[in-house]
Amino acid sequence: MKYHPFGQAVGGISQIAYVVADIERSMKDFSDRLGMGPWFVSGPFVPREGLYRGKPTDMRVTLAIAFAGHVMIELIQQHDDKPSVYREMIETRGYGFHHWGICSEDFDRDVERYVGAGYPVAFSDRSPRGVRIAYVDATRDLPGMIEIIESSDRLQSIDMDYFAASQNWDGTDPVRRWP
Repeated sequence: MKYHPFGQAVGGISQIAYVVADIERSMKDFSDRLGMGPWFVSGPFVPREGLYRGKPTDMRVTLAIAFAGHVMIELIQQHDDKPSVYREMIETRGYGFHHWGICSEDFDRDVERYVGAGYPVAFSDRSPRGVRIAYVDATRDLPGMIEIIESSDRLQSIDMDYFAASQNWDGTDPVRRWP
C-alpha cells in the first residue's frame, strides 16, 4: 500500500471536513479544546471553476486546515446564502460534519467509479491549492459526501508542510493565512 508523506493511505480517508458558522471561533475552539493547530486559512474566496449540481456558483467561502495526528481536519464557512453543497447541509441538518476527503492518483477514474455507484457529482472546482476536486453525493448511503481530491507533487508538499507544522506545535501562531 502507498502512503501520503503525512501517513495516510493513498485512496483512503485523508481529510474530515466540517461546515461551521464562524470559522474564527471554530479554529479557536478546536485549538483550545482539542489541541489542534496551527490552522492554515484560505479565503474568503469565490470558487474559480465552481459548479454546483452542474451550474456555475459564486458562493464565498473560507477554508481552514489543520492536522489531528495524521488526519487533516478542514473547517468550511460559507459567507452567503447562495445555493451550495454546504448550504444544502446547513438547511437539512445544521452545522457539523460534511464530508470525507480522499486523495486520488487517478482523479477521472475515481470520480467515474463513484458516479457509477450512484453518487452524482454535487460540486466540482479547482481548489486554492491548484488541484481538481469533486464532491460526490453519497448521502443516500453515508452520513456525508465524499470529496475526491486530485493528488499532485505540489499538493503533497503543501500537505506535508501543514503536517510538519502540527508536530510538537506549542500553541504559538495558531492561525496562518495561505494565499
